[in-house]
Amino acid sequence: MRRLAALVLASTLVLSAGNKKLDRLSEDELTHYQALQVWMDDKERKEYLKLKTEEERDQWLKDHGLWDRFYQYPDHIRERIARGDIRVGDTHDRVLMAYGAPHNRKRVTGRNAQRSEALIYRFEVTPEGVPLVWKPGSKTAHRAVELFRIELIMDDGVVAERRKIEGWDE
Repeated sequence: MRRLAALVLASTLVLSAGNKKLDRLSEDELTHYQALQVWMDDKERKEYLKLKTEEERDQWLKDHGLWDRFYQYPDHIRERIARGDIRVGDTHDRVLMAYGAPHNRKRVTGRNAQRSEALIYRFEVTPEGVPLVWKPGSKTAHRAVELFRIELIMDDGVVAERRKIEGWDE
């Protein structure tokens, strides 16, 4: 589990390599940007990345109500989110910040909760050993050395179960 979390963090750094606008972000900025971009559309991402200083970017996040979504959590929780270390008891917001939107979601019945759903995330492991959350249109899946999925059972917005399943077949 720790290995997966460390590799997810490394994948964030790999994905940012070569993007000049991301290159100018400090390590802390890159961490909160990666977590918060799930709530930004393309126009907002571009607007945020055009800002010249860290102070301007931080203020932009505050003005758009995103700052507290990440910084409401203590340091150790923010570190887990950045590493992709999702555990039983984590909230839906933490899952979105760590993994983004799910590949698939399904209603789950027969559980002791008002609302239960399964969130399914596909992962691919690069030849360098870096696990990446798969995105539709990915051009790297054909090179993957491993494919697996993470299935999170969410009861009333909280992770109740977490399963790693080999392969992508659902």
